[in-house]
Amino acid sequence: MGHPTYRHPLDPYVRKNPFRGRLPRPQSILTFAEARPRLPVPVLPDRPALEEMYWRAWEMAWTRLRRPRPGSGFVSSYVDMAIGDCVNTWDSAFVAQFGLYGRRVFNFTGTLDNFYARQHDDGFICREVNAEQGSDFFYPFDPNGAGPNILSWAEWRYYRLTGDDSRLAEVFWPLMGLHYWFRAHRTWPGGLYWATGLSSAMDNQPRIPEEAGNGLLHHCHWTWVDANMQAALNGLALSQMAAHLGELALAEELNAERLHLAREVNARLWNEAAGFYQDVDAAGRFSLAKSIGAYWALLDRDMVPQERLALFLRHLREPAAFKRPHRAPSLSADSPGYDGETGNCWQGAVWPPTNFMLLKGLRAVGQHALAHEIAANHLENICSVFQHTDTLWENYAPEAARPGEPARPGPVRCTGLPAIAVLLEDVIGLSVDWPLRRVVWDRRLETAGPYGVRNYPLGPDGALDLVGDNQAVTVTSNVPFNLTIQNSETSLQMAVPAGTTTIQLR
Repeated sequence: MGHPTYRHPLDPYVRKNPFRGRLPRPQSILTFAEARPRLPVPVLPDRPALEEMYWRAWEMAWTRLRRPRPGSGFVSSYVDMAIGDCVNTWDSAFVAQFGLYGRRVFNFTGTLDNFYARQHDDGFICREVNAEQGSDFFYPFDPNGAGPNILSWAEWRYYRLTGDDSRLAEVFWPLMGLHYWFRAHRTWPGGLYWATGLSSAMDNQPRIPEEAGNGLLHHCHWTWVDANMQAALNGLALSQMAAHLGELALAEELNAERLHLAREVNARLWNEAAGFYQDVDAAGRFSLAKSIGAYWALLDRDMVPQERLALFLRHLREPAAFKRPHRAPSLSADSPGYDGETGNCWQGAVWPPTNFMLLKGLRAVGQHALAHEIAANHLENICSVFQHTDTLWENYAPEAARPGEPARPGPVRCTGLPAIAVLLEDVIGLSVDWPLRRVVWDRRLETAGPYGVRNYPLGPDGALDLVGDNQAVTVTSNVPFNLTIQNSETSLQMAVPAGTTTIQLR
């Protein structure tokens, strides 16, 4: 669809968007054989299947790298998700989360530049854009035309893991314009947010009773938990960007808005009887569904009160809810409409993007052991399917190690998240906050010998080898940093100089 013939005054934040009108700046694209020596190398001698899947995911991702096409209005090389003719914000934001590990050879996060370049005067960014023509797939005021609002989170995570703040001053302004567009056009009078099945990216999840209307295409006058959690997270990321850029008044405004939203969410969307955040209708009645989307709440430190956290997390540990043979299903097993046999898309299938979100949320609230447990289970099931089918799938059945139905096979899209990012971050257990020059190795993997990673990127030019067993760890890096090695029993902190250092653990 082309743009409609409506006109709005130019939003003051959009006015500062440097991507609009920018000429294309395509990146060169190396062959995978040329790129592979510059990618991180997982060291898992007793888990060769995970290593094989890791490299296969990168190889498949490399087949989807594209340069901007003439006339598209795209300004950067990008990852083509191979879903029709369109790229979308949901997949692009998540692909960037594993793509950042390949940033020394291709800037996966640059995919997002093309959405900023297509921003409308009033701040709207369509969630699907035709990669051939650059045209929006949805009209701006279509209830399904925008969302989920997670681009700010993707950009802030990129900065924290890489230390590269060169993007922040550019992306902050279009993201601010989009933030206020959502607030103006996706909220009820009380300030809480709505979505639809399509705009939530969880298309057919049965959160709204059929008698209430078609929740796939319309909000049905309900308030949606994930839309509110994402709005708060968006405010958190933008307030942190604003503080970093010296926009202190905006940082204060965004923070106040976020805290107000958290209070409203806890007053109106917390179902005390269920111990869960759930959608509500116009009369305040709760949905019967427990959606994985509620766990977006964990990514904002002020969303879940401490006294509610254990009860909220309990559902992840209960076989009757989210602790199924393949964790964690997109819909709890005790929700009406749960399809354990096939998953039927968002009626219980295990989706890599929402599992990745869940794992990042668990680590944000200090639940490292639970994150590792779920991640290990997730990879074990995906790897079992990979060994039988020689490919990765967009979703998986929750009750057995097999693809979901329906589910598209490769080329890799968001399934690169578990094969690459979850393997490095939650199974091997490595996390980085490079603006603080901090590396944390959360060692929980049960293995017979040493494991770790080599050629791991640190900052703009650094490289790290980190391999060890229960007795000692050897660290080799060309830049100094602060290292924390932790497990369920101990935590060891030290400053590591450039060069090679051996650390005795016992």
